[in-house]
Amino acid sequence: MPRPLRIGNASGFYGDRFDALRDMLTGGPLDVLTGDYLAELTMLILGRDRLKDSSRGYAKTFLRQLEESLGLAQERGVKIVANAGGLNPAGLADAVRELAGRLGIGVRVAHVEGDDLGARFPDALTANAYLGGAGIAACLRAGADVVVTGRVTDAALVSGPAAAHFGWGDGDHDRLAGAVVAGHILECGTQATGGNYAFFGGRSPRELLRPGFPLAEIHEDGSSVITKHDGTGGFVDVGTVTAQLLYETSGARYAGPDVTARLDTVTLTQEGPDRVRVAGVRGEAPPPTLKVGLNRLGGFRNEVVFVLTGLDVEAKADLVRAQVEDALGHAKSRPSEVRWELVRTDRPDAASEEAASALLRLVVRDPQQDPVGRALSGAAIELALGSYPGFHVTAPPGKGAPYGVFEAAYAERGTVDHVAVLPGGERTPVEALGDTRVLEDLAPPPLPDPLPQGPTCRAPLGLVAGARSGDKGGDANVGVWVRTDDAWRWLAHELTVERFRELIPEAAELTVVRHVLPNLRALNFVVEGILGAGVASQARFDPQAKGLGEWLRARHIDVPVALLEPAGAAGEAAAVEPIESTEVLP
Repeated sequence: MPRPLRIGNASGFYGDRFDALRDMLTGGPLDVLTGDYLAELTMLILGRDRLKDSSRGYAKTFLRQLEESLGLAQERGVKIVANAGGLNPAGLADAVRELAGRLGIGVRVAHVEGDDLGARFPDALTANAYLGGAGIAACLRAGADVVVTGRVTDAALVSGPAAAHFGWGDGDHDRLAGAVVAGHILECGTQATGGNYAFFGGRSPRELLRPGFPLAEIHEDGSSVITKHDGTGGFVDVGTVTAQLLYETSGARYAGPDVTARLDTVTLTQEGPDRVRVAGVRGEAPPPTLKVGLNRLGGFRNEVVFVLTGLDVEAKADLVRAQVEDALGHAKSRPSEVRWELVRTDRPDAASEEAASALLRLVVRDPQQDPVGRALSGAAIELALGSYPGFHVTAPPGKGAPYGVFEAAYAERGTVDHVAVLPGGERTPVEALGDTRVLEDLAPPPLPDPLPQGPTCRAPLGLVAGARSGDKGGDANVGVWVRTDDAWRWLAHELTVERFRELIPEAAELTVVRHVLPNLRALNFVVEGILGAGVASQARFDPQAKGLGEWLRARHIDVPVALLEPAGAAGEAAAVEPIESTEVLP
């Protein structure tokens, strides 16, 4: 049997911890080190970079990281695979070669291209198909030491190296699905090792100060163990892995260009300290189409936040709103969209001015810049001496900034020219081979027997359930999970779509779809349209829905007392109480 493949992650987004690449190379043995630099918003940022300079369009941070770590990787025999190529993988590959030559390091560099479908969508700033791992596998089989790609799926950074190492083919659906699941767990870096984790309470601040990045030991059958380098911060347990599995997913079928992974078949087992085994993953043929991410410039936006202090907050808000609306009505060009939101952060008889203040947020949008710049500045700031008592703003509005709109399209697999450009420059087409299967939702699985009736108390949902939320275009997902069978028996029946809408009033008029994942004791809710046209449009206070799950956990619900006693109550309560420590942190 081939030995397990140790694949690490050193980046979950463009801007992640700079020294993670070096730390992962020096922290313990690895075969492959991956970096995920791309997201929907990142593609928009890189698209704007490319408008200024056609030679740009890739993640420049990756080059700076390689400057101090490329020699380490070569010495240790670690392959580096990253999607930092963004919109210009060929340009990044050339830059890596130039860097290696300047440093005197002999490395073989390859890249993957073909994802750019801009010619098909001429009105889009960026248009990129989500490619799979086959191109990466081809580059590694040809002896590449560094592989850079454009828009591949995040999990492809792991499934590609695994396929190359084990010799998997297109039809090895279960094995590929196992690698895709491992890749999804690794892709967001420290979110798998205690970062952004709902049940962080009870852990010392020192333990959470600097979580180590995760790695997966992938086996030939597609199973894996999620762990981290010894001595690094954070922790890996079934909960941290469950949370990341639910992040930015939807139903039981997790579709990708390599395979459709069945999330309802995943089993997680705590194998030891900081070691979680992922097994049992079943796979199916991938869909006949590839997702295409489109970014367009949607126009310009601006905002101003009025601070309302002390008494009569509602009346103050009414007054300044009426004044600004009147001024905008008399302006030469009124913004096409004007949105107000009053956030009652104030407290009565507050001991500080900040605690006595509420925030009134005004956001404006328009296809042109002037209506959101000059018009808003005049309407808001000229009121400084003629409005509510205590008038001030957190910052004056600027000139207005462009915002983007994200949209998903689809392209037939056979029409996308997936190409591996090997270390010697040979261009190898990656054929769209194998069967495909049209993606369909599974029938809902049977629910467990309800928890027997008993006394309840009004308490935050988060005393029992964890959550993690995120964005997919204009939609948001909220994964909710529990850690005991009894809690699952209660959650599966209690947290219905109707109850979700009650707890999250923003979703009351939106389409909400609930997916049930019994193996994970989890529910996954997809809220359609809550994020407008995607994160770049900044249509919402929390434009990526990062805190949506925590808001849900903070809502009060009738919780069975049996789930809060005896040991659970203290432990779970600690999870939502502030950590107090007299320890001085370095």
